[in-house]
Amino acid sequence: MNKNLIQERHMHAAVLVELHKELEICQLELPESLDYGQVLVKIMYTTICGSQIGEIDGVKGKDHYLPHLLGHEGSGIIMQVGAGVKRVAIADHVVLHWKKGGGVDAACPKYRHDKKGEINAGALTTFNEYAVVSENRLTVISKDFDLRLAPLLGCAVSTGLGVVSHDAQLKMGESILVLGTGGVGLSVVQGAHLTSAYPIIAVDIHEHKLNLAKKLGASHCIKTPNENLEERVREILGESGLDVVVENTGNIELIEKAYSLSKAQGRVVLVGVPRSDHRVSLHSLPLHFGKILTGSHGGNTRPNEDIPRYVQLAERGKLDMKKMISKEYSLNEINLAIKDVREGKLAARALINVSDSQ
Repeated sequence: MNKNLIQERHMHAAVLVELHKELEICQLELPESLDYGQVLVKIMYTTICGSQIGEIDGVKGKDHYLPHLLGHEGSGIIMQVGAGVKRVAIADHVVLHWKKGGGVDAACPKYRHDKKGEINAGALTTFNEYAVVSENRLTVISKDFDLRLAPLLGCAVSTGLGVVSHDAQLKMGESILVLGTGGVGLSVVQGAHLTSAYPIIAVDIHEHKLNLAKKLGASHCIKTPNENLEERVREILGESGLDVVVENTGNIELIEKAYSLSKAQGRVVLVGVPRSDHRVSLHSLPLHFGKILTGSHGGNTRPNEDIPRYVQLAERGKLDMKKMISKEYSLNEINLAIKDVREGKLAARALINVSDSQ
């Protein structure tokens, strides 16, 4: 490894060692060299997505890769590139994203801990000071763009805007209901506002999240369970039903309500993932007559195409990303950040300043 770029081959990282437990801050050893298509990135900032909470809680079932690293939306600076890498170069500023983009789909790296042994990682992790990343999980951005905001482009913003444009294909004047206004939900609200949808109805259990949704473009807000969801939607829309419903929580009752509240030929997009042992009960007949129920895979985002467009929207003041960062933490405070996210204390994303981890 190039000693001019990194003075030592060790880094601090937050490691998931056991499900349902806090992450452990460990010192890990980086791989000795980069494989074909791999890139070494100094992680500057990362944010916490609901997917990481789900991983810690084992919502998809047994985790066969423990212990392992986490994180899938971040910003960083390229330190070194492996053979075959052509889309990024040393010193580039990049967004790290979990969706595959252009470039080599490289092998997943392995890190080591002096007592725990091998530490697994996917093609991308961001809860670590440095990351060996597959080239196709990186998108170059301008060095003038704020690296504090850039992690949002790795999942929250790209997924939310992708849900609106790719999954739901929302049109001007159509109605939309957004269930859950975390990072993705707020981005769906912004995307719907940019599309000139109406009404844009935001639903959440937290008043401060709804207040932010209102600032970002929601025309109506419903706080549950204080307000009856079905009654309030009827008050706003009458009996016509919703053109689009986006469900972000993975709560099976809300998934069923999303389906029932959409109109006869409405579109329901499921972003949130239920626990592996939960089942949804739906009457499928409307699916034969035009109703659409679909799961979103990161908003069907095409990172190398979509992220540059979203950067332009932010730079031109059309997309407000600053309001989507609620509080900044250091890597050593990541468990506090996770706790705050779980408890709904933050209106939007928790930002982890990885570069300030000492």
